[in-house]
Order: sequence, then structure tokens, then C-alpha cells
Amino acid sequence: MAWVDARHHLGLHRVISPDGALPQAAQKLDATLPSGRSEVLIEVSHLNVDSASFHQFYESHGRDAEATGEAILAVIHGRGKLQNPITGSGGMLIGTVKQVGAEVTNPDLKALKPGDRIATLVSLTLTPLHVDKVIRVIPEMERVEVKGHAILFNSGIAAKLPADLPEGLALAALDVCGAPAQVARLVKPGMNVAVIGGGGKSGLLCLYEAKKQAGAAGKVVALEFSPQACQRLRQLPFVDHVVEANARDAVAASEAIRGALGGMGADLVINVANVSGTEMASILSCKHLGTVYLFSMATSFSAAALGAEGVAADVTLIIGNGYASGHAAHTLDLLRESTELRTIFQNLYGG
Repeated sequence: MAWVDARHHLGLHRVISPDGALPQAAQKLDATLPSGRSEVLIEVSHLNVDSASFHQFYESHGRDAEATGEAILAVIHGRGKLQNPITGSGGMLIGTVKQVGAEVTNPDLKALKPGDRIATLVSLTLTPLHVDKVIRVIPEMERVEVKGHAILFNSGIAAKLPADLPEGLALAALDVCGAPAQVARLVKPGMNVAVIGGGGKSGLLCLYEAKKQAGAAGKVVALEFSPQACQRLRQLPFVDHVVEANARDAVAASEAIRGALGGMGADLVINVANVSGTEMASILSCKHLGTVYLFSMATSFSAAALGAEGVAADVTLIIGNGYASGHAAHTLDLLRESTELRTIFQNLYGG
């Protein structure tokens, strides 16, 4: 791509193939050094793999951590980035700033200094990444400890890790910080909200944010498959009802949610499940003219759109956007606000 400015703020100069593609849609990126004058070079220590992506890697490799690590490494070496070929998703990383290019103009990136510990807030699907070796895979945290480097373009987003929160805890929250920030915009006082996949990190944050916005007049329902996660959810003051069900069984799951809401559908259904095939449970759980927010990377737009049409469900379908202005600070503040939320995150993801 000789025509592309070597300092292109969207990173077009790092695209190897196909010509004209943006980095996220590219089949292969150039992650070689040195970094450019409009780029930030990061020494990478951990990859926080998107939940749907990690689940797919892990299950398809027999729940073997070493084999999962080898599969993830093969994708990175083949594509110059981490983008699961099945789910299309990636995750984000944590690392140390090594160099900030002299021509970086993005204020958030320009403020970074060598030695700063950061989490990137743009997907690994568009981040040039080279990993020398996988040190270990941590399935319970969906995290991979690595030795390598990554490059942020001038259009990238990163957050300096806060001094008052443990690094692992902050990383887990920042990985999904777009979800609760979007929920804060969607939920109004008195609304009934259902969160499908409520036991995971994004689900927990969405449940807390939903109750915070809906208030005492609204009900917040969590649907979760794992009995252990359901037990944790039942102890939380911001969850009104816990439904233990399989969201792939659309009719049974939606009937259980409606039962928790007195026979009515939810005003807003948030899908953060990390498995495919949960679109119809979300749609059938929603009331007429309600909203379904599909944040999970395991959901299919075509399955949701055609499925809603097929059952004559007049609902608004929203595709989750992982970016919202101020989403990092907003999400970290939720952990500071809620002792219960922070304790769960510390126990599950803070190591």
C-alpha cells in the first residue's frame, strides 16, 4: 500500500492485506519494529481475551490451557493481531509504555510516559501484536500472560491503570467498560431490565448500573446458566431476581424471565452471554416496543434480525458498541461505589 501515509492515524500503513482494509477488517497486520513517530509502543504482559473468544478457543481445544495458549499464539503469528477466526473478536491488553512517538497528537496518548502501566481500550482485532511466547493461560480469568509487544495508532485509546485498584481487577473491568456505560444511557427510572449472562464480568457491571438507574421502582433480573454464579448473584442487593436457565432454550428462558417480572416482558434486555444461540431468548424476553441490547460478541446480527421478524417481535435491536465517551472512568467508579461488586471482581479476577 505505497499510497498510504506512513503516519496514518487509523493505522492503514500497518495493513498487509487486503488493500484498502482498515486494521480491524484486515486479514494481516504488520507488527514489526521499530514503531513509528505517530505510534505508541507497548511492552505487553497480559492479554485479556474477549469472553466469547476465549470460551471458543478453550472449549475447542479440550479445555486444555496449554493447547489453548498454542492456538492463540498461532493466530497472533499468522495475522499480526489477535482475532478469533470463529467469533471475530479479540479482547484487550495490559502492558508498559515503552515509547511515545514524537508526532502523536491524540491527547490521551500524548499524556502517556515510558514506564506507565496501561490497559488498551481498543480491540486486539485491530492492534498490531507480536508475542514471543505464552507464559501461562489462566482460564478462570480468561487471561493469557505473555511476553511481546504491541502498537497503538494515533486513533487508539488507552487508560493508565489506577493506583487505588489492583491491576487484575482494573483490567477485568476495563475489558468490558463499554457495556455499563451504554446501560447508563439506556436505563430510565422505573424500567424493568433483564441481563442474560449476568454472572460474568460485563453482566455484573450491567446489573449494578441497571439497578442504579432504574431505582427502587424498577426490577433487575439476572439470567445465568452456572449454579455457582447464580448463588453469588442471589447475595447481591442490586439484583431483584435470579433466573437459573439455559439461554439457548429460548422459550423456557424467556418464560422464566417473564415469570420473574409478573408475566410481562422487560423494557430492556441486555445480552452479555459468552455463547452463541441466545438471540431469541433475548427477543422473547422483551416487551412489545422494548429494546434488546446485544453486547455479546457471540451474538449474530442476522439471527437476531431474522428471528425477531419470524416471531413478529416489534423490538428495537441495538448492536453493542464497546466505546462510549468516558467509559473507562465510569466503570472504575462503579467498583469504587459498590463494596459487593468490588469484592466479587477481586475474588474472581483480581489475582
